[in-house]
Amino acid sequence: MEKIKFTNRQKSIMKIVKENPPITGEEIAKKLNLTRATLRPDLTVLTMIGILEARPKVGYFYTGNISDDIKMEQIISLKVSEVKSIPVVVNINTSVSDTIVKMFLENVGSIYIVSDKSYLLGLVSRKDLLKAAIGGLDLDRLPIGVLMTRMPNIITVTPNESVIDAANKIINHEVDSLPIVEIVETDGKKNYKVIGKISKTVIVSVFVDMYNRYLGG
Repeated sequence: MEKIKFTNRQKSIMKIVKENPPITGEEIAKKLNLTRATLRPDLTVLTMIGILEARPKVGYFYTGNISDDIKMEQIISLKVSEVKSIPVVVNINTSVSDTIVKMFLENVGSIYIVSDKSYLLGLVSRKDLLKAAIGGLDLDRLPIGVLMTRMPNIITVTPNESVIDAANKIINHEVDSLPIVEIVETDGKKNYKVIGKISKTVIVSVFVDMYNRYLGG
């Protein structure tokens, strides 16, 4: 079995819980100056593997024990490709107004901007589109490529990376989701084809499902 490598944030959470039992997720978040949502994946992982014990309406306790019932090799080896969701994308020539409509119809926080070959070129968030909407711009004529955050300033994940790796990227870079990409080399240049998406919601759902299956929680 592979040895578990905890992040610095997870180590801080364990120390706080060990010194202040019982303590709620909100109290832990306050001590770390973070939001509860940001800590949710870490708390789920630490509870799932048995390091922490969560008691409803009471809080978290530190046990320091990794549950023998958890098949850690399955958690560690779970790949992004196994849990990916469908990405929401628009072509770089799509208008800002059409992109806004698509974002709200799909109910997502960000949209990936792609080329005609589905290569990742950038992304836009709700905040980007809100700024454009109140900025007095002609949204029907303005292409979304003008507003997007461009590559290589986008954090990506590949299908063979682990879900744990994806969770750490989301936490460390403070983003809500990551595009899953395949690297395609053309004329010596690397292009990133968007084939999926992994988000905080998906990761938490995966960890909760594994917790329920292995611990009966």
